[in-house]
Amino acid sequence: MLFRNRFLLLLALAALLAFLSLSLQFLHLIPVNPVKEDVLNPKSRKRIMLDPLTEPPAIDPIYEARVYCNIPTITERSMEGQVPHYFKLVSVHVLIRHGDRYPLYAIPKTKRPDIDCMLVSSRKPSHPQLEAFIRHMSKGSEAQMDGTLSSLPRYPSHASCEMGELTQTGVVQHLQNGQLLREIYIKKHKLLLSDWTAKHLYLESTGKSRTLQSGLALLYTLLPDFDWKKINVRHQWSTIFCSGSCDCPMRNHYLEEEQRRQYSLRVKNNDLERVYVDMAKIVGIPTRQLRASNPIDSLLCYFCHNVSFPCTKNGCINIEHFKIIKTHQLEDERERQEKKLYFFYALLATHPLLNQTVNRMQRIAEGKKEEVLVLYSAHDVTLSPVLSALGITEARFPRFAARLVFELWQDGKKRREHFIRILYNGVDVTFQTSFCQDHNMHSSKPVCPLEKFVHFVKRDMFSVFNSTNYYDACHRRPL
Repeated sequence: MLFRNRFLLLLALAALLAFLSLSLQFLHLIPVNPVKEDVLNPKSRKRIMLDPLTEPPAIDPIYEARVYCNIPTITERSMEGQVPHYFKLVSVHVLIRHGDRYPLYAIPKTKRPDIDCMLVSSRKPSHPQLEAFIRHMSKGSEAQMDGTLSSLPRYPSHASCEMGELTQTGVVQHLQNGQLLREIYIKKHKLLLSDWTAKHLYLESTGKSRTLQSGLALLYTLLPDFDWKKINVRHQWSTIFCSGSCDCPMRNHYLEEEQRRQYSLRVKNNDLERVYVDMAKIVGIPTRQLRASNPIDSLLCYFCHNVSFPCTKNGCINIEHFKIIKTHQLEDERERQEKKLYFFYALLATHPLLNQTVNRMQRIAEGKKEEVLVLYSAHDVTLSPVLSALGITEARFPRFAARLVFELWQDGKKRREHFIRILYNGVDVTFQTSFCQDHNMHSSKPVCPLEKFVHFVKRDMFSVFNSTNYYDACHRRPL
């Protein structure tokens, strides 16, 4: 009897708790699904910065813009140097885009963004080695610089940024890049030892101060010790690093076709045209003049530095204008992948650079110990076609301080065998490449045979042009 009474009491108590729980949820005292409530009531919560490491469910121009800005305070995941323990690192090629810069274009009749390009370690964003970097760069008289590079400043130093000048943010981005790569390639894998010499390095930069300074910032935190006597930076006059192999009429043909595609997509975008008309009225200029000023370049600077968009007596450029222009950019990138014109251009534009890379890797695989660390300091128009040519179609457009790394490894168990890995902003994209996608299905190793990369560069790059070599592909008109 006593047992039966206890059972009935427990049953009644459970029913009471269930009733209370349902009542509280009905009265919204206990949130059942806070995500849905936020969607239904978007004004009920404060706007917060998105986490660029968390992908949004759909294309979001604001999220993509923040990824492009590459704010240095964000902790980055990295997969560089992650191979089986018996592999030995024998070479690393690093291709970087310069860091954050001041705009190349100004929106007519508006106040330029007020950004200070003096390096001040107490101003954010900063880096623990920024002050030492500034001191070291001021002592660069012993450095060997080709051509016009010798006349360029080693670090930005204008209180009011000049057009295209590297900012403090840009310097810090590459100080962080160098520090990250040092931990992996120098400290862990011993690519360069303390007795390294100038012959172990190959450094090349375009003739812009922002690329030279970005390269120096990365090297300062990457090298075992930064010795000006061992630094020899070669000048590359071409933004696609084609060196002595730049004569390629068909490359120019495909670039022109790609530019026509861009124009066609732009004129069909009514939302974009309305934004340009509206912005032109605000600043008081003809629409065609505003369009020609490439306003997204300037607006991205305002956005990345958290500076209010410009205003005039006619009104203000606002975030909705920015979102529509940025959305068009993203749509253009998507169509560019589909139409293949840019891909054809990219194959021809990047062959000289990739061919240099392959030749150097082959020499190192044969036992040469020179130029084991290579740095090309370049632009978005350098990295973007390389990504396309390799077949990495899912890659985002190169952000500020983007890095593309080619690792060359020796198999410790079979020393004659060499493998590569390719990483974009710390993400392993080796098996996204067109020449190594199939290998991923048949191999347990997280690496790609060097031979596959060699065959791609020496032969397969030309097959889509019905050619067997670079010269024929560059000069043979498609049927």
